[in-house]
Amino acid sequence: MTEDSWLKRWNERYREIEYAYGEEPNDFLRSQLSKLQPGRILFPADGEGRNSVYAAKLGWNVSAFDISSEGKKKADQLAEKNQVIIDYQVCDIEKLKYNLEEFDAIALIYAHFPANLKSYYHKTLDKYLKTGGIIIFEAFSKKHIDYIKANEKVGGPRDIESLFSIEEMKQDFANYQILELEETEIELKEGQYHNGIGSVIRFIGMKK
Repeated sequence: MTEDSWLKRWNERYREIEYAYGEEPNDFLRSQLSKLQPGRILFPADGEGRNSVYAAKLGWNVSAFDISSEGKKKADQLAEKNQVIIDYQVCDIEKLKYNLEEFDAIALIYAHFPANLKSYYHKTLDKYLKTGGIIIFEAFSKKHIDYIKANEKVGGPRDIESLFSIEEMKQDFANYQILELEETEIELKEGQYHNGIGSVIRFIGMKK
């Protein structure tokens, strides 16, 4: 998929009136944020803002970015509805203006970057996390291909290279203490595009 078609796909999805993945935060993110003291948090590939808005409601100082201007519009609307402020930028990862080691946490929730870039993006994002900072990660595993074949409504990339494995996570985040890393089956009920049983990788890591 070319960069232009990738951007077009997400703008079309987020242009719809309904929130593609709902307005409620991801369950795994919710459970993990409840364990942390609010600080500065970054949400890459934030889409329509359901997760970043939730973090802001908990008192986090929230930054987010995505390539989709339509996603930002929906995120801004959701933030206004919930009476919170998020710093949401529309840009590619190469144009980020954050400071090194600026964030206490980075939340990668279904941040499925193009297959040829995903490891590079993970290592780039690492620069913005403080030593002792936390990565919160949930995304579809390589086994998820079989779940999509059984039920397209569960969503997720249809090419195995864009999906994740435990081995890839260990390589991409080699400088982290692994607090949790598992491949597991879960049931998703997130808006229109995440519905049904799927296979995910969940990772909680602390930067050494």
